[in-house]
Amino acid sequence: MTERTVALRSHTAAAPALLAASFLALAVLFAHLRLPMPDALVYRAEGAAVLHGRDLYGFAVTAGRLPATYPPFAAVLFVPTALLPAPVLKLVFLAGNALLLGKLVQLSARLAGRAAGWPLLCTATALALWCEPVFQTFRYGQINLALACLVLWDLTRPPGARGRGAAIGLAAGIKLTPGLFVVHLLLRGRGREAATATAAFAATVVVGLLAQPGASVAYWTRHVFETDRVGKLWIVDNQSLQGLIARLLRDPEPGLAWLLPDLAVAAAGLWLVRRAPRERWAVLLTAFTALLVSPISWSHHWVWCVPLAAVLLAEGHRVAAALTALCFTARTLWLVPHAGELDLRLPWWQQPLASPYVLLGLALLAAAALPRRPGRTRDDPVPVSLPPPAARPRP
Repeated sequence: MTERTVALRSHTAAAPALLAASFLALAVLFAHLRLPMPDALVYRAEGAAVLHGRDLYGFAVTAGRLPATYPPFAAVLFVPTALLPAPVLKLVFLAGNALLLGKLVQLSARLAGRAAGWPLLCTATALALWCEPVFQTFRYGQINLALACLVLWDLTRPPGARGRGAAIGLAAGIKLTPGLFVVHLLLRGRGREAATATAAFAATVVVGLLAQPGASVAYWTRHVFETDRVGKLWIVDNQSLQGLIARLLRDPEPGLAWLLPDLAVAAAGLWLVRRAPRERWAVLLTAFTALLVSPISWSHHWVWCVPLAAVLLAEGHRVAAALTALCFTARTLWLVPHAGELDLRLPWWQQPLASPYVLLGLALLAAAALPRRPGRTRDDPVPVSLPPPAARPRP
């Protein structure tokens, strides 16, 4: 057995061990902190409202008095969670998000044109777990990883695959923000897939209407416009353009001071999506534009940092990838004073620390707008270097 074979086997064994250690550390931390996973409990209450015919948008649960904020179709999907005791539900969310994180890493590699072998998949998943958006998704019992996987799976399927676009419509039916990917399909000349996504979204609305007619009317005519129902727009948790502007101006309702820049960023982002030479960058630009222009983008919504890092690494932008990893692991937004209304009283030098994801998103759009250097412009997969057959370990 050669030294290289031994090294390869050691590397293959070390990656799963790192993954197991990473998730064990997370489990021990969560058990010690006794985290309530409030969002999972909200989903459970939504499912119970559908199951028992109660007012979907008339309750508030957990110590934070959290209401339902998603479309009625999402509540229909949450019905099974109402059948589980809270401790079991939390375990299900932890296990489900662990599987989804692995899938997101795999799909991110596919987007980047890389083959995600078992060692790479384990290592990348173990590291991605500690990115702040991913960690917070586990902490709150959120569904961000599921939505990102639905969208990425749909966009990375082979051209002409049956039903391509339907998963995007389904994701938009659960939570509206992924709906911008329907515009993405149109801008990239994929009208048939956009039509499929629109039809799938319409089907989710119909399902919600049949299951919860009163709640559906209330949601689509009133609650969908009530952004303050979701939470305070100006707190550091909100890593959207509106949150940044509210904190800069020290104004909880910036109005036109936010709306006009927001429209400009949306227009610029979609223009960049249209002209992006590679589909992978068009996908990322759409995701980050959606996060920027949404009235509220909680920090855990930014799980798209995982595919961004994958693409940067695959294309050899190691410094940019390292800076991206630093931005999403440093947790500077939690280091600034943010109790009560202190988010609105931050001095100028703390503003970048309070809005790291917004600034990175804007920097990404700005970089995409720079003149491109001549070189590789096709969406061909990035070559993967493998050892010669003779040097590979035997099964």
